[in-house]
Amino acid sequence: MLQDILLTWNARKTISNNTRNQFNMKKILIIFGFIFTAGVMESHSQQLVYRATNPFFGGDTFNYQFLLQSAQAQNSFTGDDTNLRDERSDLERFTENLNNQLLNQLSRSLFNQQFGTDGELRPGTFAFGSLVLEIFDSTEGLVIDILDTTNGDQTQVIIPGGN
Repeated sequence: MLQDILLTWNARKTISNNTRNQFNMKKILIIFGFIFTAGVMESHSQQLVYRATNPFFGGDTFNYQFLLQSAQAQNSFTGDDTNLRDERSDLERFTENLNNQLLNQLSRSLFNQQFGTDGELRPGTFAFGSLVLEIFDSTEGLVIDILDTTNGDQTQVIIPGGN
């Protein structure tokens, strides 16, 4: 009786292993079938062609209205400030012009005091209020370093050829 039980158990185990092997074989056959049909089937492809949408770049002119409407829908600019320029009265412009001329005259007189009336730049260091000018000769020519001592901004002007 024990032998019969062991034989039945071994038979069931063998049957279950055979079923499992058959199931794995079915999986493998299905995978190979897909690979085979994919490899055997003809592949179809086409050439990619670029077509411009924007009519300004060679696209269809009928797209113009659509593109314009899309741009207007995305535009967040309100346009309320129609007068973007600073409109000044004649009196304000005259006052500004007069101030510029006075400052020009003042800077010219300071320039003449420092450099003489001939206007020839001589090497040295000069101070005009918060501006410090350093003039020196170099291989590139006459170099003028302008330093604003209030905020540290610096500008360099090179005059080729020197004196």
